[in-house]
Amino acid sequence: MFPATASPKKIIVSTVRICLVLLLLWYLLCLFVPPGNGSVVRDVSFPPGSGIRKLAAELKSDGLIRSSWQFILMTRLRGAAHRLKAGDYRINDKMTPGQILKKLVAGDVDYLKFSLPEGYSIYQVGEMLEQKGLFPRSEFLAKCRDRSLLSRLGLNESSVEGYLYPATYNLSRGDSEEQLISQMVAKFEKKYADLTAGGGGGDGLSRHALVTLASLIEKEAVSAEEKPLISSVFHNRLRIGMPLQSDPTAVYGVRAFAGKVTRDDIDRNSPYNTYNIKGLPPGPIGNPGADALEAALHPANTTYLYFVARQDGTHQFSRTLEEHNRAVQRYLR
Repeated sequence: MFPATASPKKIIVSTVRICLVLLLLWYLLCLFVPPGNGSVVRDVSFPPGSGIRKLAAELKSDGLIRSSWQFILMTRLRGAAHRLKAGDYRINDKMTPGQILKKLVAGDVDYLKFSLPEGYSIYQVGEMLEQKGLFPRSEFLAKCRDRSLLSRLGLNESSVEGYLYPATYNLSRGDSEEQLISQMVAKFEKKYADLTAGGGGGDGLSRHALVTLASLIEKEAVSAEEKPLISSVFHNRLRIGMPLQSDPTAVYGVRAFAGKVTRDDIDRNSPYNTYNIKGLPPGPIGNPGADALEAALHPANTTYLYFVARQDGTHQFSRTLEEHNRAVQRYLR
């Protein structure tokens, strides 16, 4: 209560001071007092382009902060609303709002998501990892060919090419190239076991040959629906001893396949170039997904021997060279 003799001006000043003190106490509470004792732990994702409101609502919903609007206000008072770093964070309720904000501003992520697209070669994977600041390309590629690692993974091959399953992976802080490769190969082994659980298929090809074939199918196909048809062409050619003549094999190890090859590419002397070798290349040219592996195991039942890309990326399939030449004139002229 204010003294009866206090002037209105003094009352207003005193009221403002009390409000400021309370506001300061509330601000300090936000900064230094956690909402719990650490029993609540959550993985919080903050994607690129996300707003502070959605993040604050998620933190409040998970019991990591007391009030979403208080967290928003604190963030804006500190000028941090536009300095939050995207990423995946592990946060517990023993952290103060100030500590959470500091973690987000610093980009102190606990793990990163890495998504491997279907068909990418180990060279493309290495480039992606380097661009994301995760691992140097050269060190990743060295691990891909590490004989001791290959042996531990049960791969009797020259590299892990073909056995890195396309999926999204969580990389914890401090994970190594070897740990990421091991995750990918383990995922491949499980998926391949699922696909072959019923037995049969593959025309008697070895697993390595099937993975190699699947990698060609993955590189050639745009739509999943065409993969069994493309597989049938390759199976039919293998059966009669006809060269596969797959464009992506002509540029493997040189550059990423972008849909076209040159005459120099076709003439290139490479053990992977199926224009110049018979049968399959010595190993995969990329890392196939489930659809391509399934297509390699179970091709469509056709007599097709040729296909050519249409302008939309799909393919025209032909049984004879005469039909194929007409298709080439139509779609590639």
